[in-house]
Amino acid sequence: MKSFYHSVIFKDMTEEEIEICLTELRATEKAYKKDEMILMAGDTTERFGLVLEGSVTIESNDIWGSRTILSHVGNRQFFAETYALLEDETLLVDVRANENCRILFFRIGSLKSLRSSNELWAMKFICNMLEISAYKNVVLSGRSFHISPRTIRERILSYLNTVSLQKHSTEFDIPFDRQQLADYLNVDRSALSNELSKLQREGIISCRKNHFELLSH
Repeated sequence: MKSFYHSVIFKDMTEEEIEICLTELRATEKAYKKDEMILMAGDTTERFGLVLEGSVTIESNDIWGSRTILSHVGNRQFFAETYALLEDETLLVDVRANENCRILFFRIGSLKSLRSSNELWAMKFICNMLEISAYKNVVLSGRSFHISPRTIRERILSYLNTVSLQKHSTEFDIPFDRQQLADYLNVDRSALSNELSKLQREGIISCRKNHFELLSH
């Protein structure tokens, strides 16, 4: 059994059902190099992707060169499922390879043609997509908490506290480098670095590259 068969999209499905699903949704795999664009704002798509290896970022890039990172999509996670379902909806975001990665794409149109049928695999697949969609809502609402505070310090601590809760640990790695973290929190990189240095000097956090530890007084 292939490792990605354990992804949430195939939850409660037998190996035979997964094979049928892959065939019916015309699943195809494609590799991308770091920083290569996978999907672009302004386009439409009938496909959504499962990250098999590496990771991607969901970004908002305007014509003036400003970038905001909306989310990080890691191994066995999904992107563009909403746009694929809506089909004619124009993408408002870019999907970029955060590192060298492999993506498995599914064509959702085939699933729509089966919605009136009683195909068990299709029913399971749709239920699993609902679960994925609910998780995405949690992720996006979480980001709104991080960027709502006025000060950079509050934004940093909001984000780090959330990651700590998710990891069940006060010591963890984050998926962003400094520039990406600045883009995610919607702050200037230099100001972010200065605030991180202050937090370290005050004994509130310890950090090296993307590794952080929250310190208690």
